[in-house]
Amino acid sequence: MSRSVRVQVPATSANLGPAFDCAGLALTRHDVLEFEVTDSGLAVEVTGVGAGELPTDESHLVVRAFRAACAELGWSPAGLRVAADNAIPQGRGMGSSAAAVVAGVVGAWALCPDVDEVDRDAVLRLTTELEGHPDNVAPCLLGGATLSWMTPAGARAARLEVAASVVPVVLVPGDTLSTHVARGLLPDAVPHADAAHAAGRAALLAHALTREPALLLDATEDRLHQRQRAAAMPASLDLVDRLRERGLPAVVSGAGPSVLVLTTGSGDLGTIRAEAPQGWTVLPLEVDDDGARVLHGNSQVSSR
Repeated sequence: MSRSVRVQVPATSANLGPAFDCAGLALTRHDVLEFEVTDSGLAVEVTGVGAGELPTDESHLVVRAFRAACAELGWSPAGLRVAADNAIPQGRGMGSSAAAVVAGVVGAWALCPDVDEVDRDAVLRLTTELEGHPDNVAPCLLGGATLSWMTPAGARAARLEVAASVVPVVLVPGDTLSTHVARGLLPDAVPHADAAHAAGRAALLAHALTREPALLLDATEDRLHQRQRAAAMPASLDLVDRLRERGLPAVVSGAGPSVLVLTTGSGDLGTIRAEAPQGWTVLPLEVDDDGARVLHGNSQVSSR
């Protein structure tokens, strides 16, 4: 039995415009966490994003996810050390909480002496229960783009291979936004015409991401959630509008306030930088094809 593992988890962007709570994309911005079984106690170390701000006790989200996985596996280590080196912006709509949950559950699965592989299906179900919805945990776990949905047996997800010409760029503001606050601004019902529009655009999105990226501007048009949350992030919606007027497929990343642009042209980055508000960070990234990875230890991630 290995006494330690390192787990790498990617940032994610969910919704991708019209596919609210069901589509997500894994991005090449990572948190790397080391889990070590010790003789007693709990030690949590955080470097990078969140250092000096995140808790270092049992309330740390990674630790809570690790404990939940241990309970499901019927295993409890005598002691635990967690060292987190974080690069994913927090509270910006880039899936930092989903990454923490996936890392904790995968870390427990990889260390557990009673299992040989990390069961992705089981991990997806548990991480969705902990996170509340699968749209971020699915791409974080599986990589690429994902479509996720709920069944009576739990969360399910399908992975899509994103066309090579699609290059994601994320614009990150200095301010944060609580997902809970953002979701609280959504109406309980939407007009039938808007629901029909969303269904058509979400279906087109899957085709545009994988086969015909030239359609991404139309495919990312949203009526369900972005405009309804404008009061909480007016600068984000203004930026989305300006970028889309320039012909760029821009959307609010997850619950915001970051903005995701699915670029396909070599000159797009210059336009994006010119439109970025003062104080925002422009992150040219790539699609992360791997998802959560156990970098060393006694387990592999499987899709059984």
